[in-house]
Amino acid sequence: MKKLLIFSVVMFVFGYAMVPFYEKFCEVAGINNLLQPDTLVQEKVEVDTERWVTIEFDANVRGLPWAFKPLERSVRIHPGETVEVMYEITNNSARAISGQAIPSYSPRYLDKHLRKFECFCFTKQVVEPKETKQMPVQFVIEPTLPKEIHTVTISYTFFELPAGTPAISEK
Repeated sequence: MKKLLIFSVVMFVFGYAMVPFYEKFCEVAGINNLLQPDTLVQEKVEVDTERWVTIEFDANVRGLPWAFKPLERSVRIHPGETVEVMYEITNNSARAISGQAIPSYSPRYLDKHLRKFECFCFTKQVVEPKETKQMPVQFVIEPTLPKEIHTVTISYTFFELPAGTPAISEK
């Protein structure tokens, strides 16, 4: 029984010790960084005025009593232009709820050409009962986006974070 208790404690400590190791590995390997703000200074990107790209916006919730939508369904831009769009979220329940948005992109490799400067997906969002919030996303699609791509989709899905759970991007 004593050995089993010691083994359980060691495994528990090992599980907690793996979190910083995993985060460091991801940082070094350059993976799992979809939720991190762009660490580069917001430098001027040359605008490609020769072509247009339509950006479609999508919003979803999983298991939350929230209404979540982009205030604009799409925008048409030149690659290299800074874009700011607003999303709106309403908590339709009688309790405060914490959630975090996870982004996804189409085409899948869009993240290599997308640089976000500000996004509600970087942090945990707490929405009070019956509260409505408007949240900005500011980004640029770089002119390196392949020329055959004329339409892209940026989608966010909100998931509930149980009480006491830190945001995914928090360390």
